[in-house]
Amino acid sequence: MGRGESAAPTLDYDVWCSASILKGAGFPLSSVSTPFKKPDELRRLLQGCQRYFVTAAIFSLAINLLYLAGPLYMLQVYDRVIASASEITLLMLTIALLMALLALAGLDAVRARVLTRASIRLDQTIAPRVMTAIIDRAAGARSYLLRDFDTFRQFITGTGIHAILDLPWTPIYIAVIFGLHPALGIFALACSIILILMAVLNEWIVKPPLSESNEAASRNYNFTEMSLRNTEVVRAMGMTAGLLKRWSRDRNRMLERQVVASDRAATIQSLIRFLRLAMQSLILGLGAYLVIERLTTAGAMFAASILLGRALQPVEQIVGSWRGLISARGAFLRLRELLAAHHAQEPHLALPRPEGRLSFEAVSCVAPGVSKPILRGVTFQLEPGEALGIIGPSGAGKSTLARHIVGVQAPSAGAVRIDGADVSTWIKTSLGGHLGYLPQDVELFADTVAANICRFNAGADQQIILAARMAGVHDMILRLPEGYGTHVGEGGGILSGGYRQRIGLARAVYGNPSLVVLDEPSSNLDSDGDAALADCIMHLKKRGTTVVIISHRPATIGVADKILVLREGVVEMFGPRAEILARLTRPVPVHTVRETTG
Repeated sequence: MGRGESAAPTLDYDVWCSASILKGAGFPLSSVSTPFKKPDELRRLLQGCQRYFVTAAIFSLAINLLYLAGPLYMLQVYDRVIASASEITLLMLTIALLMALLALAGLDAVRARVLTRASIRLDQTIAPRVMTAIIDRAAGARSYLLRDFDTFRQFITGTGIHAILDLPWTPIYIAVIFGLHPALGIFALACSIILILMAVLNEWIVKPPLSESNEAASRNYNFTEMSLRNTEVVRAMGMTAGLLKRWSRDRNRMLERQVVASDRAATIQSLIRFLRLAMQSLILGLGAYLVIERLTTAGAMFAASILLGRALQPVEQIVGSWRGLISARGAFLRLRELLAAHHAQEPHLALPRPEGRLSFEAVSCVAPGVSKPILRGVTFQLEPGEALGIIGPSGAGKSTLARHIVGVQAPSAGAVRIDGADVSTWIKTSLGGHLGYLPQDVELFADTVAANICRFNAGADQQIILAARMAGVHDMILRLPEGYGTHVGEGGGILSGGYRQRIGLARAVYGNPSLVVLDEPSSNLDSDGDAALADCIMHLKKRGTTVVIISHRPATIGVADKILVLREGVVEMFGPRAEILARLTRPVPVHTVRETTG
């Protein structure tokens, strides 16, 4: 290569084959249309399974070549065996046919096994990344996105993909028919074009109602999840009848559009089946005419009919599985959008353990679709080991401020820094080990008490007990049926609210964090719990941990070094606790009005 010449891009055949299979399935992979373009994340993850799809495509080639054994057998029997009356020839042809069919069945079974292994590999490769993106989606997280992944995975590794793999070999059958006689080949080509046009028509009339049905189904699943999380409220206040009416709205819409799509698809599928059967019979008629005119043989007539049926079969199968194809394509688009919106963090330098210095620099937050900001220009700073109490009326933005501190919500403007580093630049898995967070609504995971406290980190028994003692919940845990090994149920349902809150506090202080954020940590506590919480905060301060407390209880705020008063998203007051409390409790002058008597 001469100087100045650029290296030609190399074509990765495996990537091309995998991309072709997915595009053939109808997935709009603009980034997969050529191996020279920079791939998106979903395509990059799919490349980890490309060897399975390439292997399946190679098996499909062999399978479709072996399908020619039947027509060739018929051609030889009619044209050679019957004419020569050779029994030995018939025997050898029959043995060869049976061997070819046995090999075909074996390859078909192996192809199915390969696609099953591809399904497992897809799940191991992509499902964790999808789950991570769902978690990073924070308040918008919905389990239906994981169902989307399962829908996509099951389609591209299920029986529907077999028709996609067989479709590219349709031209081979048509070429063989052309070899039998040009007139038969032209007829077969016209038939395949007609069925392809019918498939396009099916896409045009079925896709709109089916897409609307899938959207309504997603809304219905979301509402169902929300309703099931609030069953106690629904049952206690007799909301079942009204809730069912609201729940049925999207479900009825889903069913109505589903019926329309199914009726249209059934009509097109029936028409395609009629055309395929008619075409197979008509090619027999055309072949019979050619035989009468002595332009071809009887064997070619029957072979052409079988080949045409095989050539048109994938088109009919694809139309029959069109609903699954549309659902999988919609799921793919949502997954690609999810991964594009929540990029995986690139590996970079891990920052050292923070000391706990917290600073807000003109932080503002505006919720999507809302003009009024939740936080406006919030600025303050805390030194390591200080405790800050945040107070303010409901709706002031206190919980939003807490979410900004721990990095689960990004500011619209400004920056939140820990030890001078923007929270958004920290590797989440690294920063999370240095933070403790007790949200306002405490939910435990369906596992043991120990697993909940240690954040599912293994081999940390002493730290688990230390965190439980700091939260003042160790003795209470020992009284549970299996102690630290007690399963708490979904959301911690077997425990009282106070139990859950104190176990949540133990989880927050586990691992000696540098910064702990407690959002209404005493809302479910009794007097003993309040005392244990105060002791825990004092212990954290002695260890040099920075503590942020959001509470309406004076006793809880009493251990704070500084107070921040938040009102309508704006810092109204910030300073030492004694000074701020003195300003808040300063008596208001009473002006007496001298009464005058006429």
